[in-house]
Amino acid sequence: MDGSAPRGRDGAWLTGLCVSRVLTALVFTSYAAALPVLQREWEMSATAAGAVASAFQIGYAASLLGLNLLADRVGARPVFLWSSLAGGPAAMAFALLSNGPVSAACLYGLTALVIGGNYTPGLILIADRFPSARRGRATGFFLAATSMGFAASLFLTGAVLVRWGWRAALIAASLGPVIGGVVAAWTVRDTPTRVHPRAAGQGFVVEVVRNPAALLLMAAYVCHSWELLGMWAWTPAFLSAALMRQGIDLRRATGGGAQLSALFHLTGFIASLSAGYLSDRYGRTTVIIAMLGVSTLCSFAFGWLVSAPFWLLLAVGLVYGFSAVGDSPVLSVGFTEVVKPHVLGSALALRSLLGFGAGAAVQAAFGAVLDATNPAPPYAVWGWAYGLLGMGGAAGLAATIWLRRRPESRRLANGLR
Repeated sequence: MDGSAPRGRDGAWLTGLCVSRVLTALVFTSYAAALPVLQREWEMSATAAGAVASAFQIGYAASLLGLNLLADRVGARPVFLWSSLAGGPAAMAFALLSNGPVSAACLYGLTALVIGGNYTPGLILIADRFPSARRGRATGFFLAATSMGFAASLFLTGAVLVRWGWRAALIAASLGPVIGGVVAAWTVRDTPTRVHPRAAGQGFVVEVVRNPAALLLMAAYVCHSWELLGMWAWTPAFLSAALMRQGIDLRRATGGGAQLSALFHLTGFIASLSAGYLSDRYGRTTVIIAMLGVSTLCSFAFGWLVSAPFWLLLAVGLVYGFSAVGDSPVLSVGFTEVVKPHVLGSALALRSLLGFGAGAAVQAAFGAVLDATNPAPPYAVWGWAYGLLGMGGAAGLAATIWLRRRPESRRLANGLR
């Protein structure tokens, strides 16, 4: 299918893709939601706890690298389909068999290793189907579905954990990829498999490595991932620590922190919907710069609010959740506009490897900073660790401003930059 397909059919197809994404994303933040309880149950330091989260990001980065390279050769549809179907069994293995940091890291990493094809091959399917004038909005819906899945995961995991414990909470979240695989198969059953032919002299080096716009957008995405993935991994635990400072016990604080974090993902859902549309209308770099500027300020401020009035912490957190996600769909749709279709899978593979590799590094580094600046949990000093995330946001902002000043930025959003 292409951009000439009837819009009604496009809408139903995109809805199915988004529903599969919501369900698959339920497993992504289930560990973060249960982290304070798991840290006590498994006697983990913050460094060890961060390493389990990093194992997921490493597996996801490897998945995106391999599956995107495969998508260039066999088409995005089969990769999206089979990865979505494989995610359910792997997620259930993680939920049922994890009994410590080592087994959790292995099984959570395995889940990520097989599930990555539900993401960037989905972006390729959208790029194949929607023309540039509608692509930003469609991409925004798809990434908004990710935020909705994260929010649902945190809310579900937190609610089940308080009542039935952490094992039941992980199982409940892992049912999402099981159902999501079925929805994915139904959605793409009639979608043709497209493999874009390669023209002589238009390989990866020419189209990506020597493409300044692609490199700067990739750099901005890596820095965005550093900030966003670190924030997603540790904010439920941060909110749990803030609640415990108000006298709430660990189990209730863990469930409450997870559910409050879901609100941040809901603002990210709104950001993804609106940012894609705004970038279609006002330009890609305009929206990216605005979002990164606000999220960077929030990163440098948020961690110091652990003892602040709770209304202030939540207000800043909602702005943080909105701005940290808002640039994500714009970075993705902009990338599809500056990279030729026949190497887009390979380019997304490299981008994903670097971005989620950065996310893996920062999640472990965040925990190490917590250990270095606190004597023991529950942690009282979070500002230095969140400041580490702000450094990534600032670097991404610089890369985007550089891109905006270059002539290649005219290729974005039909010349709107």
